[in-house]
Amino acid sequence: MFYYIQGTIALLEPTFAVVDVGGVGYKLTVSGTTHERLSQAKTDKTRLYTYMAVREDDVELFGFSTEEELSAFRMLISVSGVGPKAAMAILTILTPEKFALAVCTGDSKSIAKANGVGAKTAARVILELQDKMLKETDNDTLVAANTATGVTSMKKGALSEALDALMVLGYSRSEATGALQGLDPSLLSGDLIKLALKKLMRNI
Repeated sequence: MFYYIQGTIALLEPTFAVVDVGGVGYKLTVSGTTHERLSQAKTDKTRLYTYMAVREDDVELFGFSTEEELSAFRMLISVSGVGPKAAMAILTILTPEKFALAVCTGDSKSIAKANGVGAKTAARVILELQDKMLKETDNDTLVAANTATGVTSMKKGALSEALDALMVLGYSRSEATGALQGLDPSLLSGDLIKLALKKLMRNI
């Protein structure tokens, strides 16, 4: 019904914000990521992209400071067993970029750190979203997340080819991912494989 709500922040709490639009206060549930951005903003004017959850006995508005976070939220609630509450918990500890990186690299541990989200749910998020996100997430997004976290993403291209090759050689995904972390993503897949194998051999 609403794509976004634009107005003045009348009240800001850790889990929700009230936006005054023409004298009407709209209460929107927000993630920790959006709360932080709103609290650090230099103005009380804001635009929050919205998702409306309609239940039999309640209607709840969710607000997001960016369209990317709204998109991540929509993807999360498409996963079986993941509702709005769990999705917001995940987006409270992970920005959209870090969430995309976690999914694309199979990092379920980072997702499982969210309040109320266990290992099984995190694994299901990876299982149901990884292929889709690898196709849709652009390199710039993952590079930005890589810079922020110090972790090299297993994006399509040379890194992905190197990851597949190492797994064919008998290494587990976690071993291969660990060996490729920190390597220059601009290298050719053959060079990445050689460097990763050297790291793996040193660990034997």
